[in-house]
Amino acid sequence: MNPFEMVIAIVAIITVGAVVRTIINAVFGLSHRKSADDHEPHDGAVVAENRQLREDIRGLKERIAVLERVITDTNTSSTLDREIEKLRNTDR
Repeated sequence: MNPFEMVIAIVAIITVGAVVRTIINAVFGLSHRKSADDHEPHDGAVVAENRQLREDIRGLKERIAVLERVITDTNTSSTLDREIEKLRNTDR
């Protein structure tokens, strides 16, 4: 096989692969996205779940910040116990 035939074969393989991928995406209702920012969910349940997950993550980040502050502060063990109890009570 000479170099010209090899180039033609590579182009043909890539083209066939792209066509097959497009057909599969069309059959299964998938879309080709370049980045996550391009994706906008149309399902209300997905939007609500995403919103809830973002709120959960925000809450967890706040708790981590509090825990880091509690651990890194130079407190006595009784102060640390009170801080931990306060965190437990706010969780309920």
